[in-house]
Amino acid sequence: MKLVVQIPCLNEKDTLGPTLADLPRQIDGVDEIEVLIIDDGSTDGTSERAAELGVHHIVRFPRNRGLAVAFMAGIDAAVRLGADVIVNTDADNQYRGEDISRIVAPVVAGAADLVIGDRQTDKIAHFSPVKKVLQRWGSGVLRQLSATEVRDSPSGFRAISRRAALQLFVHNRFTYTLETVIQAGRRGLTVVNVPVLTNPKTRESRLFRSVPDYLRRAGPVMLRAYAMYRPTQIFLSIAAVLFVFGGALGVRFVVTYLIHGGYSGYLQSLMVGTSAILLGFIVSLVAILAELQATNRRLLEELLLRVRRLDAEVGRLGGRGQIEGVTSTGAPTWRSARDG
Repeated sequence: MKLVVQIPCLNEKDTLGPTLADLPRQIDGVDEIEVLIIDDGSTDGTSERAAELGVHHIVRFPRNRGLAVAFMAGIDAAVRLGADVIVNTDADNQYRGEDISRIVAPVVAGAADLVIGDRQTDKIAHFSPVKKVLQRWGSGVLRQLSATEVRDSPSGFRAISRRAALQLFVHNRFTYTLETVIQAGRRGLTVVNVPVLTNPKTRESRLFRSVPDYLRRAGPVMLRAYAMYRPTQIFLSIAAVLFVFGGALGVRFVVTYLIHGGYSGYLQSLMVGTSAILLGFIVSLVAILAELQATNRRLLEELLLRVRRLDAEVGRLGGRGQIEGVTSTGAPTWRSARDG
């Protein structure tokens, strides 16, 4: 069994050394371990430093394309490199390398498709009380949207089976953490939490400037991801509100009309209520169209899944021993003790 540890990087030359040094060289149930760096347009020589430190593979973007794009580029490369399990971790050494074996274990045992390292945010000292509350609230919302029991949805420390990796598609440029959990849950994959500890904070997050900024950007991501898998529920809920609102205004008009013997002073209620009911019918039709579009999207995802699987099986294009878009350094693979 082969494990690929992927590390998205943006100007991480100084922190990459401790992060790589902390990675485990042997894990029970894993025969080979390789490290993949995704250099997201770094300008400080991160790729060169990674090669010096002995990483096995490098994917480099000439300009910054965002964390979500870097994550998916790593997933695609790791699958084509033959990974049976993929671990995603941060380059700033936030997560402890010794915990990799713990989050990999459920995947190796066949008990999980996606394992998320639960940072137990209530115990993190540098998290403010407001941030801790928002973390709990946000994870609670995501549990409802994804139909999973995820406890730390923003955690980027996760292990992914090959089966799950082939089915994940990120459609936003902000973050992969939320969308992939919703996808995994709604596609019927098994999502498991494993408690982990974190190292002391080394720098501020580069993904967002503040908690309000994160909420502003993460909210639409969650809504869009949920809407892709449950469009009918969203539009029918809106239609139901319009029907109830319009019906209440219509009843108001009719009741006063009957009480006052053919006169009602709520003509505006009748007009607004009728408009709301008509709009509800239109939204209901949109729900049907959205469900048809979602069905087409699922068929396209199934087609893309098969293409990715075939591409991964073909592996090395042209037989030259080089994966397209991936620079292999030639560093020796870390192997289990029994392999020598």
